[in-house]
Parts: sequence; structure tokens; C-alpha cells
Amino acid sequence: MRRYIEVPLQLLDIEGEGFHVMVKGMIHGKEANFLIDTGASRSVFDPKTIATFIENLQFEKKEGMTAGVGSSDLESATFNIDVFSIGEMEIHDYEAVALDLENIHEMYDKLGLPRIDGILGGDLLKRHKAVINYKAKKLRLTPKSNSTVR
Repeated sequence: MRRYIEVPLQLLDIEGEGFHVMVKGMIHGKEANFLIDTGASRSVFDPKTIATFIENLQFEKKEGMTAGVGSSDLESATFNIDVFSIGEMEIHDYEAVALDLENIHEMYDKLGLPRIDGILGGDLLKRHKAVINYKAKKLRLTPKSNSTVR
């Protein structure tokens, strides 16, 4: 197994006030755009959006509420992604969190930015020892036990 993989990333300009970091991947063999959010504790996916990638999707309501910066408490659920990939690295049998991301979709539409299919948070970034190289515009990830390299 290779020690790490590198994936090109895009810096999305947010009206000259900053930027978001996006990386391309796949969910169940379909192309997907992922935001990288180092401040998010878990990776999250919008329930309506993820349903376009996974047939017969089953959500399990999560006990308690989920909070985020700039948001009130939100209801969330968990579901399973059999396989998704970031670059050449495939992640198998991943328990993901579903959270309404409509506010992000609306903002991206207004700014003419690509649609976001999921947000990669601290759980995956830490597990795969993520390194973001802004100068080279690359994301480095280290495969772990639940992942393979194609």
C-alpha cells in the first residue's frame, strides 16, 4: 500500500472575502464535490443530495441535536455509504451524518459556484492524516484500514 495519495484541490473565491477549499471525488461511482472543513467535527452530507447517489437510502435519526457555527440546533441522522473516493483512495463502509445543507446550496448558487455534495470534516481528515498544501493546491491523505488505493 502506498504511504499517501495527493489530490488536487480548488480554492473557491467567496466574493473576494475569503475562500473555501473543494476537492473532487466519487460517491457510489458518481462524481461528487466535497468541501473541506477543518472546523467540522464530522463529515456531513445533505439528505436530498445524497439520495441522488445512493438508492434505497436508509436514515437513522441521531439522538440529540447537532450544532454548527452560525446555526441553531439542527436535527441530524446517520446513514451508510458503501464506498466513496477522494482521488485514488476509496473509503468503504463509512457511517456518515446527514444534515440539511440548503443554506450552503443557496449561497453557492447565488455566487455561481459548483454544487457541493458533501463536507469532509475532522473525522476523516484526522483519520487519514490530511495535509492541505495551499501553495501546491494539493490535499495529502494516508490510507487506513477501511480504505484502499485504486
